[in-house]
Amino acid sequence: MKNTIKVERAKKNWTQADLAKYIGVSRQGLNSIETGKFIPSTLLALRMAKVFDTTVEVLFQLDDSEHEY
Repeated sequence: MKNTIKVERAKKNWTQADLAKYIGVSRQGLNSIETGKFIPSTLLALRMAKVFDTTVEVLFQLDDSEHEY
């Protein structure tokens, strides 16, 4: 799963610590999500979308290999 969290953070000039505070997670946890090591819960993904005023689909995208169903 790919994500655009770093890009969206840069648009708002927020650090990982800023975003972590806004969505209620640790900076280390946010770093794990941003680097793709951890997939967030639906609730957390929705919180991120809300603080960025965007949709979950803009923040998270399936890799090409994940499109098979």
